[in-house]
Amino acid sequence: MSRTYKISILPGDGIGREVVPQAVSVLRAVEELVGGFQTELHEFECGGEFYLREGREWSIEAEEFTKREADAVLLGAIGAVKKDGSSVKLPDGNLAGYSIVIGLRMELDLYANVRPVKLYEGVWTPLSDKRPDDIDMTIIRENTEGLYSPTRGTLKRGDKAELAIDTRVITRKGSERVIRYAFQLAANGHGAPGDGQKRVTCVDKSNLLAGCQLFRSIFNEIAIEYPGIEKDYAYVDAWTQWCLRKPEYYNVVVAPNEFGDIITDLGAAVQGGLGVAPAGNIGIKHGVFEPVHGSAPKYYGSNSANPIAAILSLSMLLEWLGLEHRDKKVKSAGELVKASVSEILKEGKIRTQDLCVGPWSAISPSSTEDVTSAIIKGLKRIQITR
Repeated sequence: MSRTYKISILPGDGIGREVVPQAVSVLRAVEELVGGFQTELHEFECGGEFYLREGREWSIEAEEFTKREADAVLLGAIGAVKKDGSSVKLPDGNLAGYSIVIGLRMELDLYANVRPVKLYEGVWTPLSDKRPDDIDMTIIRENTEGLYSPTRGTLKRGDKAELAIDTRVITRKGSERVIRYAFQLAANGHGAPGDGQKRVTCVDKSNLLAGCQLFRSIFNEIAIEYPGIEKDYAYVDAWTQWCLRKPEYYNVVVAPNEFGDIITDLGAAVQGGLGVAPAGNIGIKHGVFEPVHGSAPKYYGSNSANPIAAILSLSMLLEWLGLEHRDKKVKSAGELVKASVSEILKEGKIRTQDLCVGPWSAISPSSTEDVTSAIIKGLKRIQITR
């Protein structure tokens, strides 16, 4: 008997409202092709634009369903602007949508931010001497503490801010579970592109910061449990240049919250840009999946946004559901989506403006919808040949 999965669909703001529907179209197509499972989709408005209209970031119904009932969440981009061009913010100064993006991470305890950094054939990289076979790593970022913990404040005298304090929180529990996640991912993977070695790299600033010293010591403790996996170290500033020089060396990278946030943007650059960069926020029983790019309000409505990051985020969602529930059909659907994206990029004919660079600069840009249509056709071709 096939299982039905409840999915919360949160398109958010700006181009999130264009690319998430494209991912939903791919979901419907792959669900029909693979069979053996069903999805029950619940779509809700949320974010800055909803806040401007309703005075809250999302409805009570959306919040309750997403937190209490959904098996997984597909989230678009969050961030709206007013008519004067300024960002829509909450009274506390945070962007409207904060309780959705950050709130879900904290309330659902989504402790691991998972960022695949993979260069697909047919995508330009600024590293001119590197090929798709050289860039295929996963960056795991601690997602619930670090410098982004809500332990901060501002001292004002009159109407002027005189002092601001941000306190970084690194705990044994938070470090242990994300580091163990990284080692387990490496254990189940294929190793680094360059040498096939299963390797986990700890990226920190332990030469200066006490929190990083704790993080690294816990890394060493957990590494003992995985004798077949090579442990590796890098200070975050040094890692940024090593990543550019020799990305093929890296397999799985694990880092505290704020450093992980920074280096994943570098990862997005070497894999061809934010338009092809998906992400997952994963906890014990919950998963929220989203494209890395922002809401880009000025491009909303132009049918030019790249839907691939959202579609690859859907692929991650399906694969995670398949592993979480030991459902081979769902996992297979996620793999099929990824294979179709790979095929379309490799063909090099259908692509949005952001990918019409380098050897593909003469290609006439495709629309958001055209890229999705090509991926859906690719699903059918691949499924027939399997």
